[in-house]
Amino acid sequence: MKIGLFFGSFNPIHVGHLIIANTMATSTDLEQVWFVVSPQNPFKKNKGLLHEFDRYDMVDKAIADNPKLKVSDVEFLMPKPSYTIDTLTKLQEKYPQHTFKLIIGEDNLAQFKNWKNYEAILEYYGLYVYPRPNVPPHEFGNHPAVRFFSAPLLDISATFIRESIKNRRSIRYMVADVVEEMIQRKKFYI
Repeated sequence: MKIGLFFGSFNPIHVGHLIIANTMATSTDLEQVWFVVSPQNPFKKNKGLLHEFDRYDMVDKAIADNPKLKVSDVEFLMPKPSYTIDTLTKLQEKYPQHTFKLIIGEDNLAQFKNWKNYEAILEYYGLYVYPRPNVPPHEFGNHPAVRFFSAPLLDISATFIRESIKNRRSIRYMVADVVEEMIQRKKFYI
């Protein structure tokens, strides 16, 4: 099976994530998309990050009705911070019957050369890239391992959602109803 891996902190998962994942799962040759919940992104600070189990649960609830979308906790027992190449290698060892592709936003291409072993990611896995607004120039436009796909241009920010919650503003339509209910019930981000 050809599986797209969509990495992120998902703090919280929002409709932008869901639309991109569903678009990749239904408009490309990918058979499934797995959300890989990252305990800690090596390029981001840990401030305001919910526990990974809570973020995993929100993703799981948000995608429960879509058989083409799955959630993975593979990075939870890996050394932190997690590096994409190490996670890809671990998943390929655990699931040798699958082919994995890395899904990233086009905005990540400008800094992709800073990723650990980015050459190996390109050689063994390849990138499935979705569009992002205001993308800086990059050198990967014609790389044979980089494929570009159409998807809605969404600029929904988890930071904006967390700030809205903190300031008691509505997050309706920005997250799935089950995610909003879980955030309210557990008083996340207050």
